[in-house]
Amino acid sequence: MSDTFIHPSAVVEDGVELGLGCHIGPFCHVGKDVSLGDRVVLKSHVVVTGRTDIGDDTTVFPFTVLGEIPQDKKFKGEQTRLLIGARNCIREHVTMNTGTEGGGGITQVGNDGLFLAGCHVAHDALLADRVIVVNNAAIGGHCIIEDDVLVGGLAGIHQFVRIGRGAIIGALTMVTNDVIPYGLVQAPRGQLDGLNLVGLKRRGVSRGDITALRAAFQMLAQGDGTFQDRAKRLGDETDSDYVQHIVDFVTASSDRSFLTPGE
Repeated sequence: MSDTFIHPSAVVEDGVELGLGCHIGPFCHVGKDVSLGDRVVLKSHVVVTGRTDIGDDTTVFPFTVLGEIPQDKKFKGEQTRLLIGARNCIREHVTMNTGTEGGGGITQVGNDGLFLAGCHVAHDALLADRVIVVNNAAIGGHCIIEDDVLVGGLAGIHQFVRIGRGAIIGALTMVTNDVIPYGLVQAPRGQLDGLNLVGLKRRGVSRGDITALRAAFQMLAQGDGTFQDRAKRLGDETDSDYVQHIVDFVTASSDRSFLTPGE
C-alpha cells in the first residue's frame, strides 16, 4: 500500500482491496466490493463499482464505468460479477456491466485486451485474451469472443453470438450469427468474406497452415452437405491445428446459426 496513490478528490469506499502501486486519479469513485490488482491505474473520473475485479497493470482512462448493473430487464438485483484480467487498456467512456443470474452471473474479460473509446461489453459476455474492440463497438449479452479477435469501430455483435479465435469484424458491421475462427466478416449485415490473412501472417502462422486454412474455407464454401457435415469431413482429413480449431468451433453447441461463405 505504501506505493499506492489516491488523489484527495477520489472516493474509495471502505472494503476496497488495493494491490501494490495502484494509482487512483482525481474524481474517481471505487466501490466497496471492488478489487484492484497491482499497478492498476485509474486516470481520472473513472467509476468502478459492483463486485468487480481488475487485474494487474491494467490502465483505465477517464469517464469509463466498470461494474454497473446489467442493462437487462430480467435483472432483479442479484449479486453478480465483472472480472477483468491483467494488462488491459480501457480507453475513455468504455462501459462493462456485471453478469446476470440467468447468464451464469459473470461478465469476464481476459488479458492484454484493448478497448477503445466508447465501446460496450454487456452482461454475461466472455472475452478471451488479446481481444481488440474498436471505438463505439458493442458486444451484446452472453457473447463469447475467443482469443485474438478484432471487432471494428461501430460494429455490433448480437447477443449469444460466438466469434472464433483470430477472426476480424469490419467496421460498421452487424453480426447476428456465429463467426468461424480466423474468419473475415464485413458489410453492413455481416457477410463471411474470407479469412483474416493479415492477422494470421502478423502472428507468424506458417505458410503451410495458411494454405490448409484456404483449402478448408473453400471446402466449407463449396462442398457437399450441410455446413456442419462439411466441417466434420474437414476434421477427418486435416492435420492442421488451425483447421481443427474451425472444426471444433462449428461442431460445438451454439444458440445461433453460422455465417457461412457466400451468404
